[in-house]
Parts: sequence; C-alpha cells; structure tokens
Amino acid sequence: MSKYTVFFEQTSTGYSAHVPDLPGCVAAASTLEETRELMRDAMEFHVEGMRMRGEVLPAPASIVEEIDVAV
Repeated sequence: MSKYTVFFEQTSTGYSAHVPDLPGCVAAASTLEETRELMRDAMEFHVEGMRMRGEVLPAPASIVEEIDVAV
C-alpha cells in the first residue's frame, strides 16, 4: 500500500481533485466528501489500469507543506 498526495480545490460547482504523481488521475463532485470517495475509486482504477498495461507505478514523490505568509 502506498500513500499519494491528493490536491483538492474548491470550484464554482463543488470540488475537484488530482494526484500529481499519477498524471491524469482526477475526480470532481459537488461535495468534498463525495470528491474524496470518487478520488479513492479513481486512484484504484488508475493503478489497476497501469498494472494491466505493464507500466511501472511511480513512487509517491510529491510533498505538501503549508507556509505562512503575511497578507
């Protein structure tokens, strides 16, 4: 099992998500919880497809950090 970084963004119609280490793996829904669920399914499907095609799964490499900035 691996942990990949998922970016969630609020949109005008709900939320979208993507995984930088799994290009093309995206999901979107009207609520954050639904987007999380869809993203988990999308990641599993994406990884399964890569394995079926004999592709090497990329190791999780993205790092997320929050930085305080005076605004």
